[in-house]
Amino acid sequence: MTPAVSIVLPTYNRLELLRSSVESVLSQTFRDWELIIADDGSEEPTRQFLASLESPGRVRVLWLDHSGRASVARNAALRAARGEFIAFQDSDDLWLPRKLETQLASLRRHPERAWSHTRYQLIDPSGAPTAWARRTGGWPTPGGWILDQLIRGETVIALPSVVASRRLLQQAGDFDEQLNDTEDYELWLRLARRSEIDAVDELLTLVRRHDQHFSAKPIEAFQAARYVIDRQLLSGDVEHLRSVLLRQRARVIVGLARSRAAAGRHRDALTTLVSGARYFCRYPRFWPNALAALALALTPRAVLGWLKRSRLPRGSRRAVTMAARR
Repeated sequence: MTPAVSIVLPTYNRLELLRSSVESVLSQTFRDWELIIADDGSEEPTRQFLASLESPGRVRVLWLDHSGRASVARNAALRAARGEFIAFQDSDDLWLPRKLETQLASLRRHPERAWSHTRYQLIDPSGAPTAWARRTGGWPTPGGWILDQLIRGETVIALPSVVASRRLLQQAGDFDEQLNDTEDYELWLRLARRSEIDAVDELLTLVRRHDQHFSAKPIEAFQAARYVIDRQLLSGDVEHLRSVLLRQRARVIVGLARSRAAAGRHRDALTTLVSGARYFCRYPRFWPNALAALALALTPRAVLGWLKRSRLPRGSRRAVTMAARR
């Protein structure tokens, strides 16, 4: 029989975290689901664990060649999904037992809304809320038409909190495999254009922060952000947010230039500053960082090396180096 929900879970090693993430799926009070695990070429201990989970009609493992891209693994699982709804889980995050039950019941009550998210909390490896979560209380959980809020950065949707109808995902398209960062955010923008979102303002998702958490390199992250912003500018359907997007693009260009300069890619940093000057020059708040990126790009490596090796007082040496990097 076709399950109500297909749960998509990509993984690559991280066995000690994966076990509890899978357990949080198996512990759901809602039982009409299939779990599709897309393994991105994990090593043998993880493969043995995944093989022990396989159960016809219940748990399927897709054995993929390693790509290093979660978007590729998720798309493979999406193509294999049979459920009316798709739920996203990650190999290091946790669901509380009533998550699927609560979301599916709410979606059934609001058929005009084709996707859903829940309130979530960032936790550390011990399970305690992170300092940021304690200080801020987390992001709001808005419902309805939220495209503008997503673009303005007024809320952040955690991937493991989302359940979406398979029909909506087919209309919007898969994860963009050109992205290795922010690919979930880019998909949310496409979903938000097509449907209101159902908001379950109840803590049902735990997002773990830990040493093994994937973090794109700064250059990759800024390149991904620029790609997503450019797509929004070209879409033509958010002209009322054009000024917001242009300001975001200016910030990203300066950040990309700084990151390239800090990585020793001075020519790339200069090219980024020159080609992007027409964007950030209209925003004086970005000039100091742009000038700092320019200074770092123009500072010979030998000078930076001398600063590190010099006998200047530690505070002075650090101040000079940090000034160049800023």
